[in-house]
Amino acid sequence: MICVITGAAGGIGSAASVELAARGHTVVLVGRDRAKLERTADRVTSVSGSRPDILTCDYASFAEVRKLAAELLDRYERIDVLAHNAGVMTPRRQTTVDGHELIMQVNHLSPFLLTTLLLDRLHESGARIVTTASMAARTGRIDPDDLDRRRRWWNGWLQYGDSKQANVLFTAHLARLGKNIYPTCFHPGIIRTNFASDTAYMRFLMMIPGLARSPEEGARGLVHLATHPDGTAYPGRYFVRTTPARASANMTDPELARRLWAASLAATSA
Repeated sequence: MICVITGAAGGIGSAASVELAARGHTVVLVGRDRAKLERTADRVTSVSGSRPDILTCDYASFAEVRKLAAELLDRYERIDVLAHNAGVMTPRRQTTVDGHELIMQVNHLSPFLLTTLLLDRLHESGARIVTTASMAARTGRIDPDDLDRRRRWWNGWLQYGDSKQANVLFTAHLARLGKNIYPTCFHPGIIRTNFASDTAYMRFLMMIPGLARSPEEGARGLVHLATHPDGTAYPGRYFVRTTPARASANMTDPELARRLWAASLAATSA
């Protein structure tokens, strides 16, 4: 089984890559930082005996996402698992080279673009598409006509919630396409990584005894949905770790998901 994992340079992505390789699957490591990806590759090699392929891509650039898609299509005749795990949260508003707000582009628009570029290959493979979402999706108030919050108050955590809501809506709508693909998403819990480490909120959470889990524990949801029958039995569903969970109305609204899909297509068009 060929598993493409974004955000594989550290945290959940790195831990999931090692576990999947230990189970005998072929992993393809995708991330921004080549040196960190090489360290993950060392760990994968130690458990599998073979060195994984590494592809670098910065999700803050649609051009790099298109290059990544072309490389994947050229190298792999099938893709069994596409794991969207790359993500960012920053307390400072930033704009990408494509003119979009950074959090929304990295967390939603670039994964959306990569999926649509690979969709035929994923369909041919009967692929699982696993997205690392978050319970922050419940706080999302996404407006498909204002994805970058240009017309609304911007705050890093508000935009993060919008982007995670987008992950769940994207998963649900993708399942409705009925194209021999199996999309799911999951909340991994509070994980002890460098994610949002420059925010007071995350520093506070890290101080609560017993709250934060290890990256290996956080990766269990990804590995479960990539390998367990649940990954195909519940297309379009939201999981908390390894268990199907109830999603709030703002995470499942079919009309909102349709509007988001249309807006995302427009935002990522060449």
